[in-house]
Amino acid sequence: MKYENDAFRGLKLIGWLFLLSTVLVASHKGEFWPFSIYPMFSQAGNTWNRALLIEVSPDDTTNIWSEKSIESIDQHVVPVKELGVDQIDYSNFISKTETWTPGRLSALKKLFPENVLQGRMVMAAKASGKLTDGDSVSVAITPMFLIDSDTVRVNPNIPIHNTD
Repeated sequence: MKYENDAFRGLKLIGWLFLLSTVLVASHKGEFWPFSIYPMFSQAGNTWNRALLIEVSPDDTTNIWSEKSIESIDQHVVPVKELGVDQIDYSNFISKTETWTPGRLSALKKLFPENVLQGRMVMAAKASGKLTDGDSVSVAITPMFLIDSDTVRVNPNIPIHNTD
C-alpha cells in the first residue's frame, strides 16, 4: 500500500513539473532554457528573422521602402556596436516587436546615443530567411524605419497603433 502512495505522489510531481515547464515555454514564445539552448537543431528549416542596420545616403531615397535582397545591401550594413548601440537589445527590439506604437518608436530612437547619428541616416530593417526548394536559402530585407539624428520615419506598410 505504501508503494502505491509513493508512486502516485511521484506521478503527481512529474505532472506538476510538466505543467510548469509547459506554462513557462508557452509564456516566453519558446525561449525557455532547456528548450531553446540548441535552436539550430530544434528549429531547423523554420523561417527566421534578424535585425540589420543599413547606412543610407540622404540623396538616395528612391524606392527606400521596397523590399531588397541581401546582395543589394551587403556593403552598407553598419555594426550597431560601432554606434554605441547594444546589439542584443537592438536585435530583439526589431525582430520580436509585433505591435509598433509611438512609445515603441520613441524607445527605438533612445537606443541610439545622443549625437551618434549626427549627419548620418540609417535604416532599421528586418531580414527574413527561409529554406526554399533545392536546399537553398532565400533572404528578404524589409526596410522598417529610417532614423537620423532627429526623427524616425516609418515604412508606410507598417501599421502604427496609437495605444501603448
